Amino acid sequence: MLTLTSLTLARGDRVLVRGLSLELKPGEATVVTGANGAGKTSLLRAVAGLLRPLAGAIEFEGEGERPDRLHLIGHQDGLKAGRTAGEELRFWCGWSGAPYGVDAAIETLALKPLLPLPVRALSAGQRKRLAMGRLIAADRPLWLLDEPLAPLDAHWREMFGILAEAHLGTGGMILAAAHDPMPFPHRTLDLGNFR
Repeated sequence: MLTLTSLTLARGDRVLVRGLSLELKPGEATVVTGANGAGKTSLLRAVAGLLRPLAGAIEFEGEGERPDRLHLIGHQDGLKAGRTAGEELRFWCGWSGAPYGVDAAIETLALKPLLPLPVRALSAGQRKRLAMGRLIAADRPLWLLDEPLAPLDAHWREMFGILAEAHLGTGGMILAAAHDPMPFPHRTLDLGNFR
């Protein structure tokens, strides 16, 4: 379970979010909405441990430490342009502790034709699918997703909805920042209410 209590986040001298509390239980998803610059990405980064809150608490209940319990997929996909898609997928699956999950990621996300290509030659949607391979390869309970549908076509948006529902169905959790409607059951948290 993820619990945020009276969280205050800032970027530079500007307070983005003040007094935000949220509880996310196994099998639940929350989609964070708000205007550009409202703090959606900052919230995901804080939960991932990449941004220190000004005030409040972020607590995880259960076994393991934070890095072993979540995936963060953001605007910056973290892929090295000079490597092939196959090299990147194997690297990230190994880094995530799931070197044997590569085959499942390839099959689920139809990545086989992309594997010999350099990452720099992939479209934005193909790069997103490659980055999402981590979600499939290494089973972690919390997915932190920043605009996950943005570069995907209609087919892959639908497929992502199926993957997300399966994750929730096995007790996984999703915290997503989005402008687009999400194709899985969720509640909405509008950051405009926490200024």
